[in-house]
Amino acid sequence: MSISLPAVQFGTDITECDREPIHIPGSIQPHGLLLIVAADDQRVIGGAGRRLEPTFGADWLGQTVTTLLGAEAAALLAGAVRPMCVLSRIDTPGWDGTAHRDGDRWLIELEPSETQRATDVLSWIDDVGVSFERSGGLIDLCERAAKSFRTLIGYDRVMIYRFLDDDSGVVIAEDAADDLDSYLNHHFPASDIPQQARALYLRNRVRVIPDVYYQPDPIRPASEAGIDMSNSELRSVSPIHIQYLKNMGVAASASVSIVKDGVLWGLVACHNMTPRHISAATRRSAALVAGGLARQITAKEQADDYRERLRIRADEDVIAARLASDVDPAQLFKAAGADLRRMFEADAFAVIDGTTAYCNGACPDEAQIREIAGWVRKKGTEPFHTDSLSSEFPAAAAYRDHGSGVLAITLSFQTPTMLLWFRAEEKQVVEWAGNPHKAVNLQPGEKLTPRASFEAWTQVVHGKARRWSQPEVEAARRLTVRLYDARQNRRIRDLADSLSVAVADKDRLIAQQETLLKEVNHRVQNSLQLVMAFLALQGRASDDPALTGHLTEAQRRLSAVALVHRRLYTDDNVQSIDLSRYLTDLIVDLKGSMGDEWANQFALDLAPITIAADDAVQVGLVLVELVINAQKYAYGGAPGPIFVNLEQHRARFRMIVADAGRGKTGTRKGFGTRMLDSMVRRLNGTLEVSDNMPGVRTVLTAPITQPRAPADAIVEDAFQ
Repeated sequence: MSISLPAVQFGTDITECDREPIHIPGSIQPHGLLLIVAADDQRVIGGAGRRLEPTFGADWLGQTVTTLLGAEAAALLAGAVRPMCVLSRIDTPGWDGTAHRDGDRWLIELEPSETQRATDVLSWIDDVGVSFERSGGLIDLCERAAKSFRTLIGYDRVMIYRFLDDDSGVVIAEDAADDLDSYLNHHFPASDIPQQARALYLRNRVRVIPDVYYQPDPIRPASEAGIDMSNSELRSVSPIHIQYLKNMGVAASASVSIVKDGVLWGLVACHNMTPRHISAATRRSAALVAGGLARQITAKEQADDYRERLRIRADEDVIAARLASDVDPAQLFKAAGADLRRMFEADAFAVIDGTTAYCNGACPDEAQIREIAGWVRKKGTEPFHTDSLSSEFPAAAAYRDHGSGVLAITLSFQTPTMLLWFRAEEKQVVEWAGNPHKAVNLQPGEKLTPRASFEAWTQVVHGKARRWSQPEVEAARRLTVRLYDARQNRRIRDLADSLSVAVADKDRLIAQQETLLKEVNHRVQNSLQLVMAFLALQGRASDDPALTGHLTEAQRRLSAVALVHRRLYTDDNVQSIDLSRYLTDLIVDLKGSMGDEWANQFALDLAPITIAADDAVQVGLVLVELVINAQKYAYGGAPGPIFVNLEQHRARFRMIVADAGRGKTGTRKGFGTRMLDSMVRRLNGTLEVSDNMPGVRTVLTAPITQPRAPADAIVEDAFQ
């Protein structure tokens, strides 16, 4: 079936699947056994599996791990420092065991032992890694990966499934038996993999369903059925997903997560037409290969990104030379129009400069361009970009064949000056594995059920152009500054005498502003020092230990604020900040205030990221608070290692602060925690705290706020 539709997103209204508690199924798959063990005395308090009694006897409940599995298994659990433990030796013949910690309990999973193949698995994995390194691009890499995983797992079909920006997915590589239908290049709606399932794919990297027609074994006693089984490999599967697989004609399924930079990039999806189990050793090998695949995907994407940035930078240099020699605005854009269009690989380029319009390439007509420009001006000073203009500005549907994609920068508002790049519509023929509408069109009161049809369903998407990449958007911001400078230079050449007075006035105002800013900053620092001195005097004069503690804590908070504030305003540019340099300098100050014994305790890995100065203050306060917490709680004031990492993922950054101390010791939310929450909210970010084994690992994730263009008032003054 084929249908022509505008660009839409599917699956965004599905919420019932997202609420299904798949992490607490209350049962396991029957090919293994589960023992739920109290961590303190190692007594079995629950379990699941129809072979529990034949294996351990009728009185297995209440027995110890030593009695059922042997002293070595009990010793491994007692000495485990990680929440996952492989029970390499157990006294129960024919079974292999692994254990996962969940709070005050261990979940011990037993699976039948399998004879290892004679193949040297480590050598094979090394060969696969070399093959990945020699791949010519992302698609070639994924095709090699599909073949390698099929060789390892032995399933009838192996697909490399990539998640897209709208959470739908597409099969970009496949290796399958000759008699099977292909899903290559088929799209699947976001509703096929609910949000909580994606979260579990991050925690549990390899999941296997040996037989979709299995009968679940319930957890006994029923009081233990509500236990969280997120990390369990035997966890029973959602009935909706089981029916989904049956509808596809699949008898066994396996999935291996492809995790890149801590984000779920995609899946290795494996299907077999008959029941088939995968041994624990093979699953571990699959996880290793998936890790290597993720690293190679990162390398390929970074290489592509680097090549694109080099190309754009080369075009920028050409344009900079043209801007330096051309003086008249009309002649400038005419002379550089082709170069500007080529720089962004656009189909057309247009300039609106007051009453003058100039076009290069197949543009919409002038009235339509002015209509777009008037709408874009309302978006503000930041470069505007979209690959589906008609979805945001319905009037653009009339000229989507020339202007489905738009990148625009505004140079002046009072005398409208705007540069626009256009990309023509690229009609996309998207093959879906079944009609995606059937996954979302529910009648009132109707219960959600999995899709029954996976026959190819074709959608022709209109109104979409090739998307603008992040390097292109960044280049547009740089070009704004270059064009601003070029306009300034032209004005200086044309109006040298009259402009000298204006420049002098502007310089005087800037100097006054800088002087005032420095004076205000100096007064803020003095005020903070006076308040801290007053608190210190009050603390020494008080005989109340509780009050003294509160005053000391207040001093510490004010000192942190002063430190962040002082470090920020040592930079000449207070509009935008190189966050890596700012954090590096801030940590140098912190080490000085913490004492000489902390000088060599910090390990830094900071990527250069430019953000707004206001956000840099918030990030600096978060860093100082986390470092002080590590000093105070992780090490009790004694020196210890602290790791600080800063990295970028698309349009977001992550700051990771980790220690190797005593770990999280309580759940009380004091003033510091509330202050952290407030700062994270100001950044529109999230703060995640996890076990660093040992110690605490805290991850701040927030969007990157780009530095603003020159102030509107100055721009207007320069462009008149």
